[in-house]
Formats: sequence, C-alpha cells, structure tokens
Amino acid sequence: MHIEEFWRAFLSATGRAADTWYLDCFCFDLSERVANELLALVLCGKKRATASSLYAFAAEGSRVPQPGDLSIVTDWAGNPRCVIETTAVIVLPFCDVTFDLCKREGEDECLETWQAGHRRFFTEDGAALGYSFSETMPVVFEDFALVYPIEA
Repeated sequence: MHIEEFWRAFLSATGRAADTWYLDCFCFDLSERVANELLALVLCGKKRATASSLYAFAAEGSRVPQPGDLSIVTDWAGNPRCVIETTAVIVLPFCDVTFDLCKREGEDECLETWQAGHRRFFTEDGAALGYSFSETMPVVFEDFALVYPIEA
C-alpha cells in the first residue's frame, strides 16, 4: 500500500478531516533488523516513545514534533504500518535522560543499555547528517500513542 493510500484509509477509518496531514513518514533506526524490531514494539504497544537528536532536526530542515502531530511509521522497506500521535515532547541533554524516560521506549531493561545503543545510533546518525554526538547533546524525547495500526 502506498503512503497516500494508507493515509486516506487512516483518515476514513478515524473520521478525521480530509485536510489533516502528517508531520513525518519514517522508519526507526539505521538498520533493517533494528528498524523492524522497533516497529514490532510499537505495534504491540510496548514502545510508546522515541528519542532523536535536536541537531538532526536542524540538519534535515524539519521541525521538532509537538503534541497532536501525526506521523506514519513504516517498516524498513517503506511500507506504511501505523500512525502515531505525539503526546508530549521534552528536550534535555543526553546525559540527563533517566531510566523513567527511556523505559517508555520499550527497548532496554536498564539505563546503561539504552545509553550504549543510543550513543551508537547518534554517532552514526551524526556522521551521516553532519553533527557530532556528545554527552550534553540535546535529545528530543517524544512520547506518542499508537492511533492506527495495520495488520501485517
């Protein structure tokens, strides 16, 4: 299913106005395996948040999500799988992310593994987009709700 067709189905199924639009269409992570694993966590309700570098938004020329924004999440192949709605956003230094925050991402059992995984991600993402990771780098921590799943 193409993105526009998926979006029209979402609007119809949820009774939203035809001029409603999404902020972003994306897959999680920089690798197929992890992107699809994270999508599965969203679809089963375990992943309810995500963390991004504030620098990445600037590098890509996009704005930081705000509560009420809708985004389409795809699998690695670009197939639309669900719509999420941003419910809260905070920006804080990487070193200030707590386990109470990161556990909402549903990926890790402790803060240390979250930090290790995100150091890797932000280092790779920064290399691709032209920013450098640091422990004080601002992180955009976004809570979201799954508002439209699609069956595999």
